Amino acid sequence: MYYPPTVLRDWRMTEVIVTRKGQTTIPAELRAKYRIEEGTRLEVTDLGNGIMFRPRKSFLDLAGSGAEKATVAEMKRLLDKLREEDV
Repeated sequence: MYYPPTVLRDWRMTEVIVTRKGQTTIPAELRAKYRIEEGTRLEVTDLGNGIMFRPRKSFLDLAGSGAEKATVAEMKRLLDKLREEDV
């Protein structure tokens, strides 16, 4: 399989060891880069030819993600309308 030089330039491989219990250590450089701290939940995906670990987004990571959909004032009006309908 051919990979253009731009893809290979950023490719870094780090070897880690899996313990008897199936545990391994994520190198500190990668933990810092992807903000993986103690208690961070990771999604594990089977890619067929390997596995991928990815930090799982929390509700705090999603805060403000709808900002391009509506202004604060519009959101407040919508919430007020929904509250009136619930009564």
